[in-house]
Amino acid sequence: MSTVRSREKLKPQREPHWHKLATGQFLGFRPSAIGKGGTWIARYYDPDTRRKPLKALGDFGHLPASDRFGAASADAREWFAHLSHGGSEKSVTVKEACETYAKVNPDAAKRFPRYVYNDPIARVKLQKLREHHVREWRARLESMPALVTRSKKGERVTRPRSPATVNRDMVAFRAALNAALRRGEVPTALAWQKALQPVEAKGRRNLYLDRDQRRALLKELPDDATAFCRGLCFLPLRPGALAALRAGDFDARRNELAIERDKAGGGRRLLVEGETAAMLREQVKSKLPSAPLFAQADGCAWTKDDWKKPIKAAVVAAGLPAEATAYTLRHSVITDLVQGGLDLLTVAQLSGTSVAMIEKHYGHLQRKRAAAALAGLAL
Repeated sequence: MSTVRSREKLKPQREPHWHKLATGQFLGFRPSAIGKGGTWIARYYDPDTRRKPLKALGDFGHLPASDRFGAASADAREWFAHLSHGGSEKSVTVKEACETYAKVNPDAAKRFPRYVYNDPIARVKLQKLREHHVREWRARLESMPALVTRSKKGERVTRPRSPATVNRDMVAFRAALNAALRRGEVPTALAWQKALQPVEAKGRRNLYLDRDQRRALLKELPDDATAFCRGLCFLPLRPGALAALRAGDFDARRNELAIERDKAGGGRRLLVEGETAAMLREQVKSKLPSAPLFAQADGCAWTKDDWKKPIKAAVVAAGLPAEATAYTLRHSVITDLVQGGLDLLTVAQLSGTSVAMIEKHYGHLQRKRAAAALAGLAL
């Protein structure tokens, strides 16, 4: 079966003609009944389960007839290696892997229809996924304009996709592929390990709102949004992490807040006192442990699409810089902590990020204090 001449002598039949590659590993060929060529099949024997899974490999019609046996053998051996290491028998596409991940990740469910499902990479089988597929997808993503506003009314405003936006868009895709790897649907992460490495986002959040500006913002917000933004003014948390808090995460007896759901730094506990503790006690009143700690008026948890509109309206009403967002409050709080003299390690622990990131984005705030300390060394 390894030569064209030997294959041409084979009779067309329903059961493939089998060629043994190794113990429990067979390559099959089913000759075409209407002409030359045929299709290739791989068959594996699992000694533990005694199952004999099959996989259709295709006809390799794009290759010269003399090269088809070698190509089919290589694909079969790759599949056999995948199965022998506990891989899944099912052959899924990139789209199917993303759809599985999106079922338990609402953010991914919103992103994938925009830049995965309609992209050529969606049809690629995971076991056939190569680095060049992922790099080509990434190039298409980077060239795709980002929406400034998703309003259905009026003209859609776009801007070039920034490195930070590309990084955020790649996070869910990378997570979906990693989940498929854990399920055994793909043998290795080599296809995306390097291709999906994040770009260094060089931009720094420079907009700072002082305490008077933050108070002005809170005055212009509806009651439920006021409580949510007040939380952002009291705690150096990401807006998403604050929105994910449940009433049961706050231990009023110990004045301890557990941050369990955060994109980074999850599983940490913050000791709170004074007005912060009082604010959290007010939020947990008459709430079940599973209820959102900071809820909208209808009792639902906040999402980024829910808090954007009231904050934007309050920014305009308070006469604040137009680019102010929920994340600006986190930046302002971290800035106050650093300028207040709190060491960077503790700031990093409170905010759920690394010391390196705090040093990179906020280390410059310590220069004046450092200069004063150096001046104090004079004799």
